[in-house]
Amino acid sequence: MPTREQMEQNRFIRPFAHRVLRSELWRFTRRSVPRGVALGIAAGIIIPLGQIFVAALLALPFRANVPVAAVTTFITNPATIPFVWWFANWLGSSLLRVDQNTYIAPVSTAMQSTEFDRFLEWLTGETLVTAFGLVTLASVCASLGYLLSSWFWRWWVARKRLRVIRLRRERLEKARKAEAE
Repeated sequence: MPTREQMEQNRFIRPFAHRVLRSELWRFTRRSVPRGVALGIAAGIIIPLGQIFVAALLALPFRANVPVAAVTTFITNPATIPFVWWFANWLGSSLLRVDQNTYIAPVSTAMQSTEFDRFLEWLTGETLVTAFGLVTLASVCASLGYLLSSWFWRWWVARKRLRVIRLRRERLEKARKAEAE
């Protein structure tokens, strides 16, 4: 990861560095991390190319953690994307109750009845079904990611706080024992 100074000197970032390099976008807080997780998951599932750039760009107006948003997009990669798209197609067709014989009316009335036209009708129908499934899947997964990362963040901070409290009690008990002796 480049340093802040290196990013300020980058000629592509320099014109809008004052917005991109705000410290609140790079700090790990209980609000920015779950937002970054949700944006990264949504961008990773919906956008086929350039997910990191889009997630980092969306992190600016949503005040999400930029590194978390960028890293979370890696849930989809060349190994997982065929499964994600297959599941999105299945989810979209299940939610819309569309089978392969259903044609989209404007496309089917506008085209001739050739094999290529039938293929385009099928492809257009499947593309819309898959897109609906991708948006649904991204919404559900981003919401779950937000909730789980928020819960994990609170658990992690509470665990650290309990550890500090326990150490303070132990020190206090040792100090009391030393005074008593």
